[in-house]
Amino acid sequence: MIKAILWDIDGTILDFKEAEYYGMKNCFAHFGLGECTDEMISTYAAINDKYWEMLERKEVTRQELFTARFKEFFDGEGIVFDKLVEFNKEYQHQLSTLIFFRDNGYELIKELKGRIKQYAVTNGSYNVQKHKLEKSGLKELFEDCFISDQIGVEKPNVEFFDHVKKAIGPLGDDEIIIVGDSLTSDMKGGNNAGILCCWYNPFEKKDTKGLKIDYEICNLWEIKEIVFGEEK
Repeated sequence: MIKAILWDIDGTILDFKEAEYYGMKNCFAHFGLGECTDEMISTYAAINDKYWEMLERKEVTRQELFTARFKEFFDGEGIVFDKLVEFNKEYQHQLSTLIFFRDNGYELIKELKGRIKQYAVTNGSYNVQKHKLEKSGLKELFEDCFISDQIGVEKPNVEFFDHVKKAIGPLGDDEIIIVGDSLTSDMKGGNNAGILCCWYNPFEKKDTKGLKIDYEICNLWEIKEIVFGEEK
């Protein structure tokens, strides 16, 4: 019987790509860099994803990621701009204030509160994620929130999940399920931790990692059938 849900935040409960889109456009306007086209945002998103996966593999540090992603992006676009630290600071501010829910995720978490233990497990900057969880209203619905920057290690590393398991109390691995969109951090992390894995896959991507995935959903509300046997 599942007794605890570990919810990923960005890309699962919250639409990170939407926040990323408007965050980049707002940053370009803030620094007077002209138009940030949709194509440019797609290019940046791919670079950003690459650096976060490098961080998950411990190939770069968090501080290196924050500036290297923008340097590679600006260099590739032929934009002469060297205020990378300032740009990153403004970008993180934007991400912490732009809140877009996926699948009415707030209502789902609120409905499940009191019926099952729910926790946030998220990679990212502590200040950004803390503000995002507070502004979205999610913080008051979760039993606790675990942010990689505060723990000192990213998902999918087993140390992250060891910390979470210790904090939430004595539960069997088959009583804990992680729900997330990322194969490299959420599903691989769940595999590393030995817990149940539910891949949130609304765009019906293919599993290219060969991971053990116990459940796959396209809508967040499908978790009710997995946990309680109820239709979404």
